[in-house]
Amino acid sequence: MRHFRKRPRVDRKPDRTYVTQADTAIELELRERIEKRYPAHGVLAEEYGDRTSNQETRWIIDPIDATHSYLRGVPAFATLIALERAGVLEMGVISAPAMHERWHAVRGSGAWSGKRRLRVSQIARLEDAQVFYASRTAFASAGKERGFDAVVSAAWRDRGFGDFWGYALVTEGAGEAMFEPELYSWDLAAPLILIEEAGGRLTDFKGNRTYAGGNALATNGLLHDVILEKLNGA
Repeated sequence: MRHFRKRPRVDRKPDRTYVTQADTAIELELRERIEKRYPAHGVLAEEYGDRTSNQETRWIIDPIDATHSYLRGVPAFATLIALERAGVLEMGVISAPAMHERWHAVRGSGAWSGKRRLRVSQIARLEDAQVFYASRTAFASAGKERGFDAVVSAAWRDRGFGDFWGYALVTEGAGEAMFEPELYSWDLAAPLILIEEAGGRLTDFKGNRTYAGGNALATNGLLHDVILEKLNGA
């Protein structure tokens, strides 16, 4: 927040995405804290990669999810933190300081926002559903625009609440689906455990449960198969 809406230093990465001094400072701070308290743990994070790939336990971190929103002064950005042990996600946190929101989940203990337990919705018809996404242009770049159009045209309502917020809204039951075509593991690890602990489902576009990256569909579970069918069958 110290740099938000105050023109932070900005650099361009090789993939042409932006990184700010806040991104790198957050990641270095978290790496330092983890190394000090849990020296045997590994860390996989967006800006400095996976420097300790052999540890059984590792933290998966996105220092600022939605950096472009952060740059433009849009308050919908968050830090994503997940803990993985032996290939199993044990904990996830999404912290959005400008929105004064924080969502968290621990395996087997539910998904929460403060003391409020979160559950996905029970809407079972796509024509009654609200669906979220990042942008149609991303689907067009991935060659999935026809599938995207098939989903949103069949839904009751669609909104481009991209990045972490779409997953958080599905976790809260405020919408039924969030889908994106271009992702990395640090984008998905924390949302996956939150969605599952709230009773929902997160897979790739082939229906495989994964947080390895590529693409993702998160739903309340009831609409998962019908959305996959439209996404892939169009």
